[in-house]
Parts: sequence; C-alpha cells; structure tokens
Amino acid sequence: MRRPVFKPTPKPSWKERLKALSNLPAFFKLVWQASPKMMLTSSLLRIVKAAFPLLILYVGKLIIDEVIHLNRATTVTTSHTYLWKLVTAEFILAIVSDALSRIINLMDSLLGDLFSNHTSVKIMEHAATLDLDQFEDAVFYDKLERARQQTVGRTILLSQVLSQVQDLITMTFLAAGLLAFNPWLILLLLVAILPAFLGESYFNDQTYALSRSQTPQRRELDYLRYLGASDETAKEIKIFNLSGFIINRFKKLAIQFYTDNKRIAVQRSLWGTLFALIGSTGYYGAYLFMIVRTISGHLSIGELTFLAGSFRQLRSLLEGVLTRFSAVSQGAIYLRDFFEFFDIKPKIHNSPTPRPLPNPICNGFTFENVGFKYEGSERWANRHLNFTLHPGEKLALVGENGAGKTTLVKLLARLYDPTEGRILLDGYDLKKYDLVELRQHIGIIFQDFLRYQMTFSQNIAAGNIRESENEDLIHMSARLSLAEEVAQGLPGGYAQMLGKRFAEGVELSGGQWQKIAIARAYMRNAQLLILDEPTSALDARAEFEVFERFTELTQGRMAVLISHRFSTVRMADRILVLEKGQIAEMGTHEELLIKGGHYANLFNLQAMGYK
Repeated sequence: MRRPVFKPTPKPSWKERLKALSNLPAFFKLVWQASPKMMLTSSLLRIVKAAFPLLILYVGKLIIDEVIHLNRATTVTTSHTYLWKLVTAEFILAIVSDALSRIINLMDSLLGDLFSNHTSVKIMEHAATLDLDQFEDAVFYDKLERARQQTVGRTILLSQVLSQVQDLITMTFLAAGLLAFNPWLILLLLVAILPAFLGESYFNDQTYALSRSQTPQRRELDYLRYLGASDETAKEIKIFNLSGFIINRFKKLAIQFYTDNKRIAVQRSLWGTLFALIGSTGYYGAYLFMIVRTISGHLSIGELTFLAGSFRQLRSLLEGVLTRFSAVSQGAIYLRDFFEFFDIKPKIHNSPTPRPLPNPICNGFTFENVGFKYEGSERWANRHLNFTLHPGEKLALVGENGAGKTTLVKLLARLYDPTEGRILLDGYDLKKYDLVELRQHIGIIFQDFLRYQMTFSQNIAAGNIRESENEDLIHMSARLSLAEEVAQGLPGGYAQMLGKRFAEGVELSGGQWQKIAIARAYMRNAQLLILDEPTSALDARAEFEVFERFTELTQGRMAVLISHRFSTVRMADRILVLEKGQIAEMGTHEELLIKGGHYANLFNLQAMGYK
C-alpha cells in the first residue's frame, strides 16, 4: 500500500492574517447570540482585572519602602500601622485578583460551551437547507468537517481575544511607569521579544497549512476507527477477516500524521529555546541597569522592585500578546473555514411566490425530456425521460442496478432539480410550488433508510415528526405495516430503545427494521407514496401480508415502487423499464411480456431461479 501523502496548503501571508481579523466581528456576534449577559459580564470583569497587576506591584513597592524606613527609624515608638494597612491591602488585592481570575475562567468555560452548542445548532440548521447532491460532494464534506471542528476549537479563540484586550490594558498601566523611568527599556523589551513572536508566527503558519491539508485523511482516520470498532460492521469485518487490513491502513495514516506533526513540534521546541534565551538576556540586561541605578542612589529599593517587577510582567505580557496575536490571527483564518460553510447556498429553493399545492392532485406529475447528471460527472444518470404519473396510478420502476431508478424518484420528490427538461405537477413546473409543502405530501422510504438509535415509537414517528405525540396514529401505522408484532416482542414495547449504541438498546433483524420503515409511510396522509425496495428484507409470507395492506394504503393515491421482485412489480398499473438512465419500455406486466423485450428477459431470468 502506498504511503499517504499530504499535499501542502499554501501558508497565509501577513496580509491574509490581517484580513482574516475581519472575521472576528461576525464571530463575536455569534458569541453574543449564545449569551449576551455572560459575554458582557466577562468583558467587564476582565477590564477590572487588568488594573490589578499594577496595583499589587505598587503596593509592594510601598511596603518595601516602608519596611526600610522603619528599619532605619531611630525611635522604638515609630508606628507600624501604615505598614500593616499596606500588607492588608496587598492581601485583599491578591485574594480579589485570584477570585476574579477564577470567575473569568469559569465564565469563559461556560460561554465556550454555550457557543459550541449554539454554533452546532447553526450548522445543523444550515445543513438542513442544503441540497442532497451537495452532501454527495467530497469538497463539501471537507468544508463541513472543518466547520464542525470550529464549534469546539474556536471557543478558545473567544478566551484568547478577551485575554488580549485585558493584557493590553494591563500593559498600558505597566508601560507608563517604565516610560517615566527610562524609555529605552521599552525598546530593549521589543528587541528581546520580537524574535520569539516571529518564530511563533512561522510555526503557527506551518501548523495551519498541515492541519488544512490533512482534512480528508483525518476523515478517513475517523472512518477507519468506526469500521474497526462498531456493532454495525463487526460481523462483516470478522467474516472477511478485514481487521488486519483496516488496522494497517489506520497505522499508515496515523504514523504519517505523527511524523509530520513531530517534525514541526521538534523544530518549534528548538527554535523556542533559542528565542527564550534572547528574551532572558534582554530582561537581565534591563535588570542589571536598574540595579546599577539603585546602587548609585537614583532609585529606592521599593522602586527597584516595582520597576523590575513591571519590566518582568511587561515582558511576559508582551510576549504573550504577540504570541497570542499570532494565534488569534491564525484562529481568525480558521474562522474563514467556518464561515465558508455558511456561504454555501442551496441551488434548490422556493419560488418567491409559490403556488399552493393542489389537493387533490388532478393531472399528476409529468416528466418533459428530463435529464440529470451529478456535479462533476460527465455521465447522465437519467436522460430523455418523458412520461406522466397519473392520479391514483401505481407505477413500478424496473431496471438493473445503476439504471437510474432511485435518481428518478429523487427528482420526483425534488431532492434534485433536473439538469435539463422540467417536471410538471398539474401543468405547472415543480419549482413553482412550496418545497416544504410538496415534500409533506410525499411519503418516501428508501432502501437505505435510517435506523435511528431511538425508541421504537420515535422510529415510526420519524415518518411524520409533527405527530410524534400521536400514539394512536403510531400504533395504527405499526399495525398496518406488521411492525406491531415486533413491538409486542420487545421488553419495553413502543418505548424500547433500538440499536446497541445506548444502554438497554435492542438490535433488530433487517426484516424487523424494514417493517418499521414501512410504518413511516403510513404516518403521513401523503398524495404520493414512493417505496424503494420496500420488502427486500422480508420473507415471502411477510411480503405478501405487507402488500395486502399496502394495496389498501395506496387506494386512490399515486405510488411509485422500485423493486427487483417481479411478484411485487406485478401489482403496479404500469411498469417503466429503465436502461442506462433512459426509458427502454413502458406498459403493463402482460404487455411487456408479450413484447419480449428487456423486461421479459429480466422476468424470465428471475423465473428460472424458481424452477
């Protein structure tokens, strides 16, 4: 197996970094939406906290000067009251400062959780508006994955930006004292810090470029974790002995991840050590200068302590601000990934003035030279489709795998829009109708229906979630689809949790799950029912019973059936045979057998299997 190669992503320039900061207002708007009161409170507390380092240093200076003064006093009766007041003040400042830090950290943590929840909801809400074919695009999935990562990763950015503002205010206070003493100390400070800042910026760029280039492989790693340890994949992994193959593939990707990350981490550590040495040299140079000035009598011991402490804290804060600026600008660039996802717009959307959906439908659905091909594909999934689905008609779609049957019904439900041609409903283009209302009148069960890790009742209610509390409708749907007998055999009945993901969950057989899926079709009073291989997992008796009830369900309604079982197909009023995405034949079962074409060949091939 070839060694995985991560294509490098271009590193962001300084111009791009500064431009990325324009993402911060939109980011803080989202944070504000998550919790206005908490964000405002956290911001105000940080402003108050910013003044404490200077206050503590200054009170410390006064304490030292007072101690020296008392030590030099010639009278025993000199009062110590002022000293104890200063010590008490410093103690209170320290306690309050620590309490403010803890409160701010707590609020940042809570606000981060609220922001994560808020943005996760926003992502799900936006994803719900996007088109089905967008979810089938790998580039889209990379953007979706990066947006999901930002819901957690960007909560750190919130704390970083607020801390940046707090530290800048503190630095302003501390710098004022140093400027009054000697402005050259500020220049020395910048010279000591600048190399570390540039180094951090460089390695942050490297990390960003690597992380972005690894997105597809990261998704593959997550997929391999799922394949290697999941109740849904376990039986096939065991029977085909695939665990070794999956583990080896995971190891190759994981080792490549580790190697690339290690290379950057080692370089960062080595250069960081050098830059720290430069910073320490600058600090001790300034410290030596202050000591000399103190010895010469230009500074008091308290002033030496105050200035040295100010310089040390200012150095630490400036280093943190510059490093954090690199991280903030980096985070702002990552925000671009987040907002890029929200810039994706659906191509399928409502008409500005939608027509009311006809109820009942009078003329049916008409395909006029409809063709569809997937984004980036040269092959037509469907082409030259011309037919009408009449009211009350049951239409069966027949064809080999890949013939375009499922794509056709997705076009009918307007999950896709035609690439060419148009679909009419009662003489008007399907695009003229309200999208939500249209889909509410269509009941569709795909062959790859979802098996929700929820209760039995909720799984059925998924067919019409607005009726999730309507127990009578849920029980009736289960009875008509034969799912009721499944519920009766479960320990918790309709309240039984299904699937093995959660505690006390029960896994069902394929046929039992399919009965639940069919029950979803009974949940809505749809004018059009679409069933894609509805009975593929059922035995012959269950299939016969389901279709007895299904005939009642489709009475007076339009229905589209996709099935490879000709016993199912024969119940249709008309059969549409697809071949390579186009209509090869159309007619009743008897007419197509007499014709002796593609349908007759398929029917005879299947019939031979029963002889």
